[in-house]
Amino acid sequence: MKRRTLLAGTAALMVPTAVWAHGPTRQKVNLTTEVAAPPDEVWAAIGNFDDMSWHPAVFSTEGDGGNAIDATRLLTLGQEGGPTIAEILYKYSDEKMSYSYRITEVAVEVLPVTNYSSHLTVKPRDGGGSIIEWRGAFYRGYPNNDPPPELNDEAAIAAVTGVYQAGLDALVERFGAAS
Repeated sequence: MKRRTLLAGTAALMVPTAVWAHGPTRQKVNLTTEVAAPPDEVWAAIGNFDDMSWHPAVFSTEGDGGNAIDATRLLTLGQEGGPTIAEILYKYSDEKMSYSYRITEVAVEVLPVTNYSSHLTVKPRDGGGSIIEWRGAFYRGYPNNDPPPELNDEAAIAAVTGVYQAGLDALVERFGAAS
């Protein structure tokens, strides 16, 4: 009887620790923009996985595999010799004008995320033009509790939002805003 009481008491003491000791939660960002160009024209500019030259932060893209599943690309950011992001394509549909990819390697100082996956799609807009949607899911750059500010959830969300917004803004500039 004493043993059961001791075990129950020990288990009760451990419950609060287990509740507090959770890790990070998956974060999500979903941004859309509307442009005046038809979907086929927009898709022609952004639908090639191994060419991300349309994004202003990307200095160069080296791709291997085109738009086939498991194709890879290496993005060099900013300037020659700048930081890189390695990615792999895991879903592609020319018909649906969409593709999905994940990051396989990036320094958290460059993009403060881990376990990042993303989906980019172009859809027709009622009244003409296109809707471009870019969404992603990821964990913060610091996987343990009490992350430093530059690797916490807010920093990860802000960084991914900034990347998506810069790309979408560039597409609005290129194709014109939908009216």
